[in-house]
Amino acid sequence: MIQGAGSNVGKSLIVAGLCRVFARRGLAVRPFKPQNMSNNAAATHTGGEIGRAQALQALAAGVAPSIDMNPVLLKPESETGAQIIVLGRRWGTMRAREFGQRKAELLPAVLESYKRLARQADLVIVEGAGSPAEVNLRAGDIANMGFAEAACLPVVLVGDIERGGVIASLVGTHVVLSQQDRARIKAFAINKFRGDVSLFDGGVRVICEKTGWQPLGVMPYFSDAGKLPAEDILDIARPAGRRCGCGASAVGSAPAETLKIAVPVAGRIANFDDLDPLRLEPNVALELVHPGRPLPLDADLILLPGSKATIADLAILRAQGWDIDIAAHIRRGGHVLGLCGGYQMLGQTIADPDGVEGKVETVRGLGFLDVETLLTGDKIVRPVEGRHPASGTALAGYEIHIGRTTGPDTRRALFEIAGQPAGATSANGRVMGTYVHGIFGSDTFRRAFLAALGCDIGGEIAYLEAVEAALDGFADHLEKHLDCDAIWRIACNGSDGPSAIR
Repeated sequence: MIQGAGSNVGKSLIVAGLCRVFARRGLAVRPFKPQNMSNNAAATHTGGEIGRAQALQALAAGVAPSIDMNPVLLKPESETGAQIIVLGRRWGTMRAREFGQRKAELLPAVLESYKRLARQADLVIVEGAGSPAEVNLRAGDIANMGFAEAACLPVVLVGDIERGGVIASLVGTHVVLSQQDRARIKAFAINKFRGDVSLFDGGVRVICEKTGWQPLGVMPYFSDAGKLPAEDILDIARPAGRRCGCGASAVGSAPAETLKIAVPVAGRIANFDDLDPLRLEPNVALELVHPGRPLPLDADLILLPGSKATIADLAILRAQGWDIDIAAHIRRGGHVLGLCGGYQMLGQTIADPDGVEGKVETVRGLGFLDVETLLTGDKIVRPVEGRHPASGTALAGYEIHIGRTTGPDTRRALFEIAGQPAGATSANGRVMGTYVHGIFGSDTFRRAFLAALGCDIGGEIAYLEAVEAALDGFADHLEKHLDCDAIWRIACNGSDGPSAIR
């Protein structure tokens, strides 16, 4: 089990890299995360949803994603509550306190998922959540040491040197853990180092002396990690720019002649990996616009991303004056694309008669599409394949949404999915909406769509090939800087007793 001395230390990408390392050695590898918290989800072939990070890890392992890889997924809907997904299906909506009181009920289901994966694999690599040092959450824990104890797993602890204080974070974790939990940690690694790693030799010695844990290595930044799908909401919540390293962000410069895409970032942005293929295009400047800033006047396309709380995010959008900016953008001849929740916002009304998102209400939409949305309790989760009639190109993606959208503009469907019209386009062709996520991962569609907006995309990027190459490169990086043989020995010999699931 890979745990972190804090959140966003790079656990998700490290697990993905290790899945590729050991899969290349001929082992049957499966990723597993007992409990994830993210609004960045993926649809499995069975119609369930899991964290997007686990879908990437499955790709790294060379297997199809399954609901067993992430049996509990928390999708935040407010500052204090989240939708709970169990085995790919909506289990309910709870406040944090209520979930904390009931999470132990889910341990049997979590262990069953792990057991099913273990029967398929030579090696299961488990990802923790947050940090085991949050000992106030230890009772009933299913995400870190609680699960490690139930499954008798050895633990490798990862520290993030970019944040500073990495010695204190690792040694402090050792101090606050119980003796039993502390004994589960067999080794540690340092992530996101910049410069000469030998400069941290003294730091490694201090950690070893204070904890008795085996050092596995110090990992420098990996520049191509920005080509991999975003692993955490923190990656999108930083200033615009291409991500680099294991989950970091950096401001980058764009070529002189580019197509500018502006993305307003409200409070509950979801499935933001829709943006990743666009980030890789050299002639596309993707600008994330955070609250307090207007939408740029020179944008060619405004892209409204998915949302876990459409009505609440629509209120934020209006409070920022972005609705006025979008109207002016359309008058200037600009284009707008809404994905999922962004599609719903573009319509005339959003009705929530059952209080799915909170209270019972009907709100006025932005009015740029002649459609209306009715939010219902049933949730659509499915992978899809289709066609873009305007360009004749094929595409593949997935749907994860609550609600039905109807109205005159749906007669000008943006896509055909399974032979049926899907999505909507305004009469002037400048405003478009769809429930399908992942569309820009389809290379022929992405090229055609960008070309129609006047973008010379230059070299033709094959997105999936770029992701596969980045995974291979990251696996090479881990093999060079991390003692992967020691990780295999720990996995084989590090348990302190017979597993509860065997």
